[in-house]
Amino acid sequence: MTNNYKLIDTHAHMDFDVYQDNLDEILENARSIGVGKIIVPGVTIKDIPRIIELIEKYDYLYGAVSQHPSDVKDWDENCYNKLKKYAQHPKIVAIGETGLDYYWDKTHIDLQKHVFKEHIKLAKELNLPLIIHNRDAHADTLEILKETQSEKVGGVMHCFSGSAEFAIECIKAGFYIALGGPVTFKNAKKPKEVAKAVPLEKLLLETDSPFLSPHPYRGERNDPSKIKLVAEEIAKIKEIPLEEVAYATTQNAKKLFNIK
Repeated sequence: MTNNYKLIDTHAHMDFDVYQDNLDEILENARSIGVGKIIVPGVTIKDIPRIIELIEKYDYLYGAVSQHPSDVKDWDENCYNKLKKYAQHPKIVAIGETGLDYYWDKTHIDLQKHVFKEHIKLAKELNLPLIIHNRDAHADTLEILKETQSEKVGGVMHCFSGSAEFAIECIKAGFYIALGGPVTFKNAKKPKEVAKAVPLEKLLLETDSPFLSPHPYRGERNDPSKIKLVAEEIAKIKEIPLEEVAYATTQNAKKLFNIK
């Protein structure tokens, strides 16, 4: 990676316990290969103070706030105002990750939909983009995004796992497509088709650290330094220079998350 271009990891859980013993070293490794900025998404409200602590300590870290769809059973009427208060921090750049997850738990689907809509309402109130988690819930996720007119704030389909056709539908609904480690897997037909089909001006990069390490590190703990492997694979699929992928995805991220 030349120093002329910086990569942005739009989704890395740097607040997780697994990083705290050597966080400085992990972040320095990422910086050394050209990662200019990292966005730390929210998972639960109780974790947000640690995210705030990190984004205040490191000038190249930014955050998002949320109650993840897998944790909606903990949602109550006070959560909206708690999220709203945290979201007004100047380095909180999005609401998320929010959305629907039918893979882990199908017992709270109605509550998931309600909480998802509450997150969208907050994003629109504060004019912040959305980071969308969608697992095994493509149709319902897109339906809610459309019916709530979420294109007014837009956002990103994080760790996109759908088809190329579904990716185009999401773009039409006002969303970017983020690709991570799975696009590098040798048997990953769908992510490679998505990388080919989605216009460069609608793509973002992410690692979803500590999950989904790219090849050849599949199964190991992921970290933001490995995002270069994602960018290299997309460049190979699109048959364009790595620098072009780096420049475009960085500009896209800066535009979406209003990062100077």
